[in-house]
Amino acid sequence: MDEILGQVLRNAVWERLDVLSELANRADAPSLLAVARSELPRLTEGWRTLLSAHDADEKGNCPECSSRWRPCKAPCTVWRSAYEHLVSGALAPRPARHLRPAHALREVAPVP
Repeated sequence: MDEILGQVLRNAVWERLDVLSELANRADAPSLLAVARSELPRLTEGWRTLLSAHDADEKGNCPECSSRWRPCKAPCTVWRSAYEHLVSGALAPRPARHLRPAHALREVAPVP
């Protein structure tokens, strides 16, 4: 049951991202403005929530990415990906990850 629910959730999220990408690429200016006003606050709040969960703990590890036996030093891949997409790559749009061919997927570069 968990696998089915997980797949339904993943599909719904990918579909929503696809719809937003399509709107960004094809919508007229008034429609795009309306979407931006409604979706940008939701997306930024989502990023904030996700990044807060991945903030370093008192030992400098990411509590979400670490396991009991394998600590993951901060900044974790979630923070590095956020930096890549929101700061360094903000002006270079790329196709959604699930739409890129496997050979085009690459590791996220470390934050300088």
